[in-house]
Amino acid sequence: MAVGIRKTTFDEFFDNRKALIYKYQKGDLTKKEFIEEHYYFMTRLNLKPFQRIDSFEKGIYNYQYYNAVAKYNTLRARDKKLIEKHPDLVREIENKIKYNYNKKDESIIKLLRYLNYEEIEAYYIKSKSDYLDNRLIEIVLLDYDDVILHTINTGIVDELKREGVFEDVRKRSKIDNYVNKKY
Repeated sequence: MAVGIRKTTFDEFFDNRKALIYKYQKGDLTKKEFIEEHYYFMTRLNLKPFQRIDSFEKGIYNYQYYNAVAKYNTLRARDKKLIEKHPDLVREIENKIKYNYNKKDESIIKLLRYLNYEEIEAYYIKSKSDYLDNRLIEIVLLDYDDVILHTINTGIVDELKREGVFEDVRKRSKIDNYVNKKY
């Protein structure tokens, strides 16, 4: 970095995201470790989600924020000791998971609307999970490197279809080794 040029929070966010993806692809991180590291980084940033999505960066940040919190809490909710000793806490965590996935889906819609549904490709992905098979969709933002969104929200599918950017087929995910890896 040149002298006098300060990194923005978004620079830090995207640099960290890229570094974690690289470590995961190299095999230096498991999916669980990737999720934990991403969550811890988002927490350290201490940047709350944005109310208004008026840039690509804000839209992706919100998506990543809510997705990271939901996935991290999913890990917590699966802890056998926690389930045995604190079932009420687990129910509370499960509510947080639902809330954050809903907010993630709101972020997807706001981002897609901000982008006017331009240069977007969306389709169902092949999943090893019976629950996700024929439900999980992949949304690829073609103008941006490595930006792939996922959801099972049927309202988003309907909107993508109305906008003419949803292909009603099943394809292999562009990040299949991540999506189909259990954590």
